[in-house]
Amino acid sequence: MLIEGLLQTGSERLVTIRDDARLIEVAKLLSAQTDLVVVCDADRILRGVVTKTDVVRQISTCQGATCMCPVSTVMTRDVALCRGADRLKTVSELMKQRHLKNIPVVDADNRPIGVLTAQIILRALLGDAEYEEAQMIDFVKGIGYR
Repeated sequence: MLIEGLLQTGSERLVTIRDDARLIEVAKLLSAQTDLVVVCDADRILRGVVTKTDVVRQISTCQGATCMCPVSTVMTRDVALCRGADRLKTVSELMKQRHLKNIPVVDADNRPIGVLTAQIILRALLGDAEYEEAQMIDFVKGIGYR
């Protein structure tokens, strides 16, 4: 199964913010809507991501104006991401290796088109496995193979 089969669900979870937005703006989004905010430049190209951990880390050390810093100073720039043509299993393995709960989905121009959670991906993989198991049982029983 490919990531593109989950894009409708992923697009509903996408929350973006401009890289010049203030830290307080992304904190509001994270407290109300999501676990991951995708940071984009003026052309809507992905430049990084921000999580609650990033915001807490910055706030725990900030003083005065540094509490109002641009999102670009606290975002994670080395972003693991995927595309619609990627295989679900490959993306699942990447997320497992990097200990990720969420992964952005981008188009060919690196513009975000969705965010998938590990839970969504695992449910889809489980559904595939259950389908293959049912097919194997039918094969062994000779159902549909006359």
